[in-house]
Order: sequence, then C-alpha cells, then structure tokens
Amino acid sequence: MFGYYLNLALRSFRRNRVLTALMVLAIALGIGASMTTLTVFHVLSGDPMPQKSERLFYVQLDPETRDGYKPGAEPQDQLTRFDAEELLRQKQAKRQAMMTGGGGVVEPEGNKLKPFTVGLRYTSADFFAMFEVPFLRGRAWTGGDDDGRARVTVVTRELGEKLFGGSDPVGRELRIDGHALRIVGVIDEWQPAPHFYDLNTGRYDSDEQAFVPISAALDLKLGRNGSINCFGRSMVNDPTAQNVPCSWMQYWVELESAGDAAAYKRYLDSYSEQQRSAGRFERPANTRLRNVMEWLEFRQVVPGDVRLQMWLAFAFLLVCLLNTVGLLLAKFLRRSGEIGVRRALGASRMEIFKQCLVEAGTVGVAGGALGLVLALLGLWAVRQRPAEYAQLAHLDGGMLALTFVLAIGASLLAGLLPAWRAMRVPPALQLKSQ
Repeated sequence: MFGYYLNLALRSFRRNRVLTALMVLAIALGIGASMTTLTVFHVLSGDPMPQKSERLFYVQLDPETRDGYKPGAEPQDQLTRFDAEELLRQKQAKRQAMMTGGGGVVEPEGNKLKPFTVGLRYTSADFFAMFEVPFLRGRAWTGGDDDGRARVTVVTRELGEKLFGGSDPVGRELRIDGHALRIVGVIDEWQPAPHFYDLNTGRYDSDEQAFVPISAALDLKLGRNGSINCFGRSMVNDPTAQNVPCSWMQYWVELESAGDAAAYKRYLDSYSEQQRSAGRFERPANTRLRNVMEWLEFRQVVPGDVRLQMWLAFAFLLVCLLNTVGLLLAKFLRRSGEIGVRRALGASRMEIFKQCLVEAGTVGVAGGALGLVLALLGLWAVRQRPAEYAQLAHLDGGMLALTFVLAIGASLLAGLLPAWRAMRVPPALQLKSQ
C-alpha cells in the first residue's frame, strides 16, 4: 500500500503545484536555517577527545594571598611554574603534562626560504600519549629528555614539508630564534576542536607547528604566548622565573578511570595544605578538577550568539511548520469528495490517515533536499565570517542524515492534524453533496 499511496501523493503534487511548492519551500527554509545553526553548534560544542575525555582532567590550585579571599570562589585558571613542576615531579597520575603556548622565528637552511614565525607548544613528554597525537615519522621525546633539558623538537607535517620538502626531517635541525633543536618526530594532521588543552592561545584556531620540551624552552628563554596573572605583595621582574607568584601554565592529568578523580582531588587538597604549611599558600585548600567537557562548559567555549541563533532558527522552523499545517489542512479538505468516495468503497479511517501521512512525508523529503542545499549555502556564508571558528563549519555525515530525518519528522508532525481531520470526513455527507 505504501507504493500506492506514494503514487497518489505524486499525482496530487502535479494537480496542486503551487500549493506543493509553498509547502516544500516552507519546510526547506526552516530546515536550512535550523541545520545551519545546529551544525555550527555541533562543531563548536563537540567532544574533542571522545574516546577518553572523561579520564582527562584540568588542574586548578589557589596560590593567592589572603587579600580578597572569599570561601568557595573559583581559583585561578592556570598554575604557577613552581606548582606545575612540583606536581609533575610527584607523578601522582597515570600521565601528566605541564604546558604553555609560545612562538618564535624559524631560520630555514639555505637561501630558498626567508625566516618566518611559527606558533610553538612547550610541554612535557606525556603530552603526546595523553592526547593521542598521531605520528607520521619518528617519535615523541622521553621523560629523560625532559629531565636532561634536551634540545629536541617534534614538528608538524606541514612545517616539515615546508622546510625539507619530501625528505625525512627526523634527525635534522630546526633553528628557532637562533637555537638549534634536533627533530625527533613528525606528527600527522592533528588539530582538536575546540583547542581544549589551552584556551588562552585560541579556542578553535591554533597555529602550533612545533613542540618543544618545556624545560628546554625555559632554558633558551623562547618567546611565550597566552595570559599571565601575577599576584602577591612584591614586584616581579621575571614572571616566568621558578618561584614567583605568577600563574601562566596549564596542567592536565590522565587518570586510569573517571572514578579516580576523587582520590586525585584529595591529593591536590593535601598538596595545597602542605604548601600552606610551608608558607607559600595563604588560603585554605581550594582546588578544582574538571574533565574535558566540564572544563569547556565552565569556560563557556561555545559563543553565546551561536546558542541564540540556534534557538531562533528552531523557532523559525516552528513557524514554518505551522504554515505547513495550514497548507496541508487546506489541501486535504479540498479533497473531501475524493476521501468520501474512498471511505464509501471500504477504505478505513486508518488507511486515509496513512495516505495523508505518506503525502506529508513526501513533502518532507523534497523539503529536506532543498533544505540541504540551503544549509550548505548557509555554512558557506558562515565560513566567510572572520570568526576563529568559521572554517570549522562543515556538514558531516551525521548532520547530513539528520537533515533528512528532521525534515521528514517535521513534515509528518505537521501532517498529523490535517490527516486526522481528513480521516474524520463523513462519507455520507460528501456523497450526498456530490
């Protein structure tokens, strides 16, 4: 019967082309607008490490003075160098990484390329395993390289190809700000979005092209990027020195399971109390331990205007559905005579209801196809914006399928009332009027 009802729907479309076009356009406009904004929201609010995000935690301590202290207030977003290095030394997690952003001038070999600036990431050895960074060649540096303050680096494929063409960069030198670093590995394409592990150097766009052991970066005094917050009662000449009251480092840990978070939180509280007893911390233990998605939610990474646009688009889709309800109602009731004849010939009310829903669903398929085109145009327009997340606005396979599911579901929902009214048409009255 489905094929028969589909054939009836197509015939009906040809008889009422203007009305059909209006319904398809109404569905398409609503779907196009809602899928454009929903896709942007989906990209920006997605889990950048779905396979292990519940086991990755961002660490916060409260090393500030008693001045302005309020119990329960949020601690600083970043750690001091002393605390980050001490937590790294104690190694109380499965993996741990201290890090900060940086930048420098690369001096290519020969005269083919002029010096150029690159974004850098200063971190410790566990960074690569913790965040499952894919390697194309070579390997990451080791904990021994961290301890030995080795002058090594891991570069991206893009930087390796730019400097050395098709040859293997591993074992060659990369000169940054006049310092020679030996390349030990080349990573493949890897750019998690959002840029969750350091939201201070860019939330969705990062130009990091080389990774350097943070111990070596500090020794060489390479340039750094990102925010820094100094506190205390004395002047600070060098905010990156080891034992100064300045917070500027990010610290991530990977635990064996999400259930280990409570134990690690107790360790952080104990560490804070130890530092308080030693006179470094003045406030009671005030620590935070958030996993990846909790951290992104806390930092409100998704722009507020994106959320607003999404809800406005769905409100517009609702208006389009209401218009479609009216158009379907008008279309079905205009065929009351035809429906009355079918009922008189033995068709049940449920069969009339099914016939009308098939017709509504067919409208949804056509509206979804046109809505997909409009959504692609909308995403293209988003990519022309100067926002840092603009280039991420692409429709993936899941969102493509959702476009048609939403279009068909919306049209079937819009067809419920008209189909119910159509199946309630009294056949005797229609036959008498005929």
